[in-house]
Amino acid sequence: MSKRMIALLVLIFSAPLLFYLLWPSDENRIRKLFKEGARAFEAKKLEDVMAKVSFNYTDEHGLSYLFLKDGGTRFFSQVNDIKVEYEIKGIEVKDDKASAQIDVRVIAGRGQDAGYIAGDAAKPLSVKFYLEKERTTWLVVKTEGLPHGY
Repeated sequence: MSKRMIALLVLIFSAPLLFYLLWPSDENRIRKLFKEGARAFEAKKLEDVMAKVSFNYTDEHGLSYLFLKDGGTRFFSQVNDIKVEYEIKGIEVKDDKASAQIDVRVIAGRGQDAGYIAGDAAKPLSVKFYLEKERTTWLVVKTEGLPHGY
């Protein structure tokens, strides 16, 4: 056997192992979703925020994807200097469904005033997010724990 043939065989048999080791886990993808979503929220990039939400979104207050998008447009037009702090308390993944328990604090300004709009210095807002995998992308399909009016 030539050196080329041996190198080719090694490559063929090691490629699946490398793919498995380098491909991010579902938990890491979900962590990335929240990181990117928080940064997009701070930057007031509504399209980027909504890209993390499923068109099938519903919540305990009866809100849907379109209501969230409309509310986000109004919210972003009224506030400035948004700062999101969050801590992921746990992620559970089961097949193509997942949930994430997250403690959140959001500070935003209105004119010259600034303050907490979610959680506060003493206690964060605890929110449970439900996600579903659509193709290879995780999207938020439901939330629990948001007070009415968020």
